[in-house]
Amino acid sequence: MTVAPPRAHAPARAARRPWSLLAAAFVVVVVAAGIALRFVTRSELWLDEALSVSIARLPLGDLPEALRHDGAPPLYYVLLHGWIDVFGDGNVAVRALSGIFAVAALPLAWAAGRRLGGRPVAVSALVVLATSTFHIRFATEARMYALEMFLVLAGYLALCRALERPVFGRLALVAAATGLLLYTQYWALYLVAVVGALLAWRAWRQRDRAARSALAAVAAGCLTLLPWAGIFLYQLRNTGTPWGEAVTPVTAVGGTALAFAGGEHAEGIALVAPLVLLALLAVFGRAVDRRRIELDLRTVPGVRWEAVVAVATLTLGALASFAGGTAYQSRYASIMFPLFALVVAFGITVFADHRLRAGALVLVALLGLVGGVRNAREQRTQAFQAAGEIRARARPGDVVVYCPDQVGPDVSRLLPAELGLAQVRYPDLGDPRFVDWVDYAERHRSADPAAVATAVLDLAGPVQDVWLVWAPGYRHVTGQCEALADALARDRPGRTTLVLPDDAFFEFQGLLRFPPP
Repeated sequence: MTVAPPRAHAPARAARRPWSLLAAAFVVVVVAAGIALRFVTRSELWLDEALSVSIARLPLGDLPEALRHDGAPPLYYVLLHGWIDVFGDGNVAVRALSGIFAVAALPLAWAAGRRLGGRPVAVSALVVLATSTFHIRFATEARMYALEMFLVLAGYLALCRALERPVFGRLALVAAATGLLLYTQYWALYLVAVVGALLAWRAWRQRDRAARSALAAVAAGCLTLLPWAGIFLYQLRNTGTPWGEAVTPVTAVGGTALAFAGGEHAEGIALVAPLVLLALLAVFGRAVDRRRIELDLRTVPGVRWEAVVAVATLTLGALASFAGGTAYQSRYASIMFPLFALVVAFGITVFADHRLRAGALVLVALLGLVGGVRNAREQRTQAFQAAGEIRARARPGDVVVYCPDQVGPDVSRLLPAELGLAQVRYPDLGDPRFVDWVDYAERHRSADPAAVATAVLDLAGPVQDVWLVWAPGYRHVTGQCEALADALARDRPGRTTLVLPDDAFFEFQGLLRFPPP
């Protein structure tokens, strides 16, 4: 007996083909745009970036001591040191290292999504991460956060595979990812603590040998931090976050959600609610049909553990920061952002109606890319204005003083040695390319602006100009830069204001000139 082929279905398949091609083209275009935006920004380096480059340019043997005074672990700086040796220390060059790690994270997001829900989740995960304003921002910043997010995804995949079959090679990758994360950013301690606790619970509750093996691998990764433990403890006691105040955990979590969506800009404000909703649907939602989604408060299978790890990591870190009186910045949440992106990607696929699924993905992608374009266009620092005035007007031998020292790294970077300027920072007249965070509050509280002014005038002598790059409102330095300016003006009353601090910039500074009397 012969059976006629299902010819009636052919037109339907043919009708779907153009839409499939259109969807594939959309994915290719937005991912390509996201990749391009990871290497484009017109901004000069701001404080943290310029400081990272200054530290990375030191001989490798000097990095441990420099980082004792900075408060960060060493891995990113070692990598950036080697990168600068090959490609130089220009803005594009030093940021490209982060861009490469950010692009390398994209296939890992695809692989992670495929494990969670096949091709639909893989596509969503790729698009969500590729078009994320948050991820694009740190791909264009000479800091460790793009490396950190890459390592989180690599560690996630390694752990998933180790829990399936705990052979030595897979467990070694878990240990390596753990150790590398701890050497990249200290907030990894919170992620490791949460993952370790869940593995211990699984090993005890389910008597799971794979979980025990994975927990041992995580512990082995933690042990690799022992050679750095002395410096870490010194940093913990003496550096901290003197530049900012502690915030409540609720404020930290709310600010992080907004930052993940794109920050305090129109596109970020528009996207934050959809991202949170998609994350909640991923954890609690199950499609009943094309028009209905059932909510289960006990959560549904899929990404519940990824969501638990992400939320617990952020909560633990926010609580620890608040209890310790240290500042919180949303960039610290880079440690759990890849897991959040996976949860959002899974949430998009909860919709059974492909039109709703496509609409959600388009909304997330386009608003994310709008933020990426804004990131490419905006200046993060006012440093170029102050440096431009100094380059145009200063003479060899002039003295440039930076108050507070935190405005020194990015402006001094734009003043080449060929200008012959003497550059010093407030209050210790040290090298302005660096900021010493050790006992920062105590040293600045005991500083005497008048004494610093006298030292600066002695350095300038009777014929050289003094240039003061300054900014108001810095914690522990309140009023001191203004007092320094007044003290300089008493000896040199002809001061002129060349640049006013403009808080429209993420980082702002003004410029005063004090010519000889």
